[in-house]
Amino acid sequence: MDDRKSIGVRFIEPAGKLPKRKNIRLRNYDYKSNGYYFFAICTHKGKPNIRLYREVVERILLSLPERFSGLRIDWYTLMSTHLHVIFVFYGMKEGLSEVVRIFKALVTRNTGVKLWQRNYYEHVIRNETALLKIREYIMNNPLAERIRFEEFYESGSDKSDPYKNSSRTFAVT
Repeated sequence: MDDRKSIGVRFIEPAGKLPKRKNIRLRNYDYKSNGYYFFAICTHKGKPNIRLYREVVERILLSLPERFSGLRIDWYTLMSTHLHVIFVFYGMKEGLSEVVRIFKALVTRNTGVKLWQRNYYEHVIRNETALLKIREYIMNNPLAERIRFEEFYESGSDKSDPYKNSSRTFAVT
C-alpha cells in the first residue's frame, strides 16, 4: 500500500477571484489636503455595541487631535450602531485613512471587541453650503434615514459619490 494515499492529503484548487470591492475614494485626491471631511462608520454586523462602549469611543475620538497635529473635530454624533464625524484638516502629515485606521485600532485595543465594520464612508466637503447641511444632517441623524449629497451642491453634481449613476444612496441604519 502506498503511504501517500493513506495520509489523506489532497490538493484544493484556489477559489476564483474574490469580488472586487467598490472604491469610494476620489481618484487623484490628496486626503491630507486642508479642508473638511465627513466620515461615517457602522458597527460590525450592525450590532448596537456603541452604547456599551460609548465612553471609550468618545474619549478616543476626542483624543485624535492630540495624536494628529493639524486635526480638529468640527462636529460628531455617536449612535448605537454608527458614528458620524466632520474632521477639519490643516497641515496634516497623515491622510484620512490613517486617522480612521488609528481610531479603529485604538477602539479595538481598548474595548477588546471588533466594534467596527471593515470599511467606512467618507465625503470631501467642498463648500460652506454642504458643510452646513452635513452638520444639520449629523444633528438630526437619529431621525434621518438617508443622505443625498448631490442636494448640497448648486449643480446637483457630486462626483465623489460612487453610487451617483445607480439608484443607491448612502443609507444610514
